Amino acid sequence: MKEYKRYLVTAALPYANGPLHIGHLAGAYLSSDVYVRFLRLYGKDVAFICGSDEHGAAITIKALKENKSPQDIVNKYHELFKSTFEKIGVSFDYYDRTTAPHHHETSQEFFRTLYNKGEFIEKESEQYYDASAKQFLADRYIKGTCPKCSHDAAYGDQCENCGSALSPTELINPVSTLTGNKPELKKTSHWFLPLDKYEGWLKEWINTGEVGGEKLHYPEDWKKHVLGQCKSWIENGLLPRSMTRDLNWGVDVPKDIPGSEGKKLYVWLDAPIGYISATKKWAELNNKDWKPYWQSDDTALIHFIGKDNIVFHCIIFPAILKAHGEYTLPMNIPANQFMNLEGDKISTSRNWAVWVHEYLEEFAGQEDELRYSMIKNMPELKDSEFTWKSFQDANNNELVNNLANFINRVVVLTNKYYDGVIPEFDEDQDIIGCDDEDELAYHDGEILRLFDNVDELCACLRSYDFRGGLSALMEISSQGNQIMQFNEPWKTIKVNPESVKVVINLLNQYLAVISIVMRPFLPFTSDKLRGLLNLDPLKEEGELLDLCNALAEG
Repeated sequence: MKEYKRYLVTAALPYANGPLHIGHLAGAYLSSDVYVRFLRLYGKDVAFICGSDEHGAAITIKALKENKSPQDIVNKYHELFKSTFEKIGVSFDYYDRTTAPHHHETSQEFFRTLYNKGEFIEKESEQYYDASAKQFLADRYIKGTCPKCSHDAAYGDQCENCGSALSPTELINPVSTLTGNKPELKKTSHWFLPLDKYEGWLKEWINTGEVGGEKLHYPEDWKKHVLGQCKSWIENGLLPRSMTRDLNWGVDVPKDIPGSEGKKLYVWLDAPIGYISATKKWAELNNKDWKPYWQSDDTALIHFIGKDNIVFHCIIFPAILKAHGEYTLPMNIPANQFMNLEGDKISTSRNWAVWVHEYLEEFAGQEDELRYSMIKNMPELKDSEFTWKSFQDANNNELVNNLANFINRVVVLTNKYYDGVIPEFDEDQDIIGCDDEDELAYHDGEILRLFDNVDELCACLRSYDFRGGLSALMEISSQGNQIMQFNEPWKTIKVNPESVKVVINLLNQYLAVISIVMRPFLPFTSDKLRGLLNLDPLKEEGELLDLCNALAEG
């Protein structure tokens, strides 16, 4: 496996036409946050990038319905997103927005480069037009029946029921979302990206991880459903895809290109370029060079997304990057599947969702409880289910009875017997119940067992198994509880006080290590635990590399 000098981790840009729900958290944002915090704790050079996706027809539709400007709509949700992410502890290095001037500039530069290289096909096509509204209809202005699954409310670019990417003309019985009328087909001219031209290298890249003999990723490390969806797309044959739209909201096609008047960039060209423009801005603010993060073979580019965005991040965006010629292709795209709610699909239109900002208002101070439940039920390989009953059970039976109980018992006994000071002990001190001479160094043996479990936790996180990593964390806490129960220091203190020093020292070392390895999952609890141990909050600067010195005696 290749060692990378740096990591660029992106999380899917949330679309600024509605608030975040728990499906979003479980899909892209907690998985990416856990992974990035883990990388930082390992001392890796990492940039964690995201931002609000603020263009596209769905935003103009919402603006029309609410009698507001598109800018008013995106301003509202951009601020809500930033606040929500901050409160739930998603630790982006930079959170940007696609209405920012620097993003428009970067997107236009990208488009101009592809245009000048001759990568686009300019052709006339028929596009749906609403005669009553007197405008061409972008994908999201059209609804109809999905030809794949027969869902009767599919959009012109995608069916949200089955996840299929569509073109407007594939819809059965299409109607305009502006007027409800049946649209007519009218000729217009646009620039298309010839995906069929890139089919050969895309197939090689996805199936083998190589392009032209150069190893760029390891397919065995990709999730099966991601590879499966990619292979299905390619096997069905790729078609040219329009990169521009007739819209009045979005990034302008550069004015110096003939025929650009009234044309905007397709949102799935504009939006992923947002990762690049955000990285540029982050680098500028931190006096760094952005190019190594996007244009170096020593960088691992990793996109965290939901499964509805697989085709865009695994086929369309890589094709755009390769066509440009100067950019790194993704090393992995660990897309999660969907989270359902109480036996039904989450639906924003039916208001069937747990809105994250509302949870944070109603359950102030319980951020980690939600993070724990989301990670425990993360839809990593298949759709998962959130219920309030499972949330309550996880909180009471695991966080409280296991983790919090262990922390409390150790802190109480340390305060009771040693006035809150970590006791020094005789390293050769025998432990009651340990008769084998090999077990005389009980403290060291248990520390080694602890580190073995930390290694298991880290191995899970390296392979994007965040549920497994969380389970390993709770196993460490369970083992601490078992050590407590086996040694019963509240009894042993009366007959062998020296051995209790060994146990209490050991259990405090457990707490110190837990305060570090829990950080990716439960950052707020990590801060609280380190406060109890009189330790500074973690800076996430390689602390996993120095676990042996997590807590000093005295």
